[in-house]
Amino acid sequence: MIFTFPVVLAVGTLLLAAWLLRSYLRLRHIPGPWLSALTNVPRSYWVWTNRSHDIHIDLHRKYGRLVRFGPNMISVTDPQEIPHIYSFAGTFGKSDFYRALAFYVRGKPVETIFATQNEQIHHLLRRPIAGMYSMSNVVSFEPYVDSTIKYLFERLDEEFVHPGRICNFETWLQYFAFDVIGELTFSKRLGFLQHGGDVDGIIHAIDHYFNSAAIVSQIPWVDWLWAKNPIVQRFRKHSVNPIVAFALARAAERQNEKKEADGNARTGDFLSQFLGAIEKDPSIPPWALTAWTTSNVGAGSDTTAILLRTIIYQLLKHPECLARLLGELQEARQQGQLSDIVTWREARELRYLDAVIKESGRLHPPFGLPFERVVPPEGAVICGQAIPGGSVVGISAWAIHRDPETFGADSDEWKPERWLCDEKTRRKMDNALMTFGAGRRVCLGKHISYLEVYKLIPTLFQRYEFSFAHPDSDRWEVKNRWFVHQTGLDVRIKYREEQV
Repeated sequence: MIFTFPVVLAVGTLLLAAWLLRSYLRLRHIPGPWLSALTNVPRSYWVWTNRSHDIHIDLHRKYGRLVRFGPNMISVTDPQEIPHIYSFAGTFGKSDFYRALAFYVRGKPVETIFATQNEQIHHLLRRPIAGMYSMSNVVSFEPYVDSTIKYLFERLDEEFVHPGRICNFETWLQYFAFDVIGELTFSKRLGFLQHGGDVDGIIHAIDHYFNSAAIVSQIPWVDWLWAKNPIVQRFRKHSVNPIVAFALARAAERQNEKKEADGNARTGDFLSQFLGAIEKDPSIPPWALTAWTTSNVGAGSDTTAILLRTIIYQLLKHPECLARLLGELQEARQQGQLSDIVTWREARELRYLDAVIKESGRLHPPFGLPFERVVPPEGAVICGQAIPGGSVVGISAWAIHRDPETFGADSDEWKPERWLCDEKTRRKMDNALMTFGAGRRVCLGKHISYLEVYKLIPTLFQRYEFSFAHPDSDRWEVKNRWFVHQTGLDVRIKYREEQV
């Protein structure tokens, strides 16, 4: 029997129509844009616009706590579902969204604690090092942070305070965060502050990677088909991912140092602890070192820089909040409870500082897309709706942080005072806060970020006065490609006339 082209076309059209109908009917009880029920193209387009976080917020305000973002993807904004979807039991696995964000080397994924979908690999990687990222251990790195804060001040004085030049502060905050990660991971600053610029193109490499990866993360099969399937990988010319290469180079330097020093190389930083964990446990695969160091370098600066930018921008935009913070710092200083470089312990006693940082993480969380999970085969009930197994569900920190029932009718506004409330209300807000994710797969480095932020902000404002370089025009711009970066924080810096 000979099939003519019209017959083949007709059969193909019928099969496509049947597939689309089945896909639509499967989650037809979940509201959302009609086109999103048929294809993932709309949500990929939302990311392309750089403002998917705003679109997600608007869609939830229009359709409710459950919104169908794609044929098989549902976005959720009910805080009560956080411990359900992101339970420590891990019943909801990570979706293919994370495969699209994974770094690749020579055609193979670099399994990291963040990106791996394999729970066994996640356990294998996390178990030996989880204690290293506990707050009690991270605080032991405080001298490293102090050293980099001092050097940041030296560079700000040289480049901007004394000459009176305008500071592009958003980039210098990222240089600071990168150099802290260098100190913590490798016992050496990575040179960003020293050079006042990108080192080895690493910032550019991270931005470039997520600019494309974030878009295809919304249609993961496209990423697999065009970039990561075995056939394409077989014929593609491979080069080491710059982010991975950067981390590997620093690890190689340490191992060479160790050989030259007859085993007496530096100890105490993350790299020495990583190497120690491998030496103690032969079951840990050699590639774990690559995974751990890559995770620190690849994500260790962006989250911190984003949070720091938000805090400084909002304080300058709201001088009454800055005045209240300065008053708190002055009172603590007068009582002898504030050092020149504020300690972690001192910072944790500053209630308004804590409120400012919490509010910044609420209003502008570093991650701008839903943390996707796969519903287990037996299905689940979410927000009172039956969701079939295999469906993808996720919560966007940006959307859930605007929940008026949790954060108030003014949830779109910057208001640190909302955190100076009774314990019950504060606990309710804390439980809905997803600044660094939630559950078992929460961002492992969140304590590092908080250590930097709680120390730098009060220390910075004790020493300097900041003002917008262009007060007549707000140049603040936000771009969401997974990390929600900001630009336009141009400031003038001078010494504070009266020491806080």
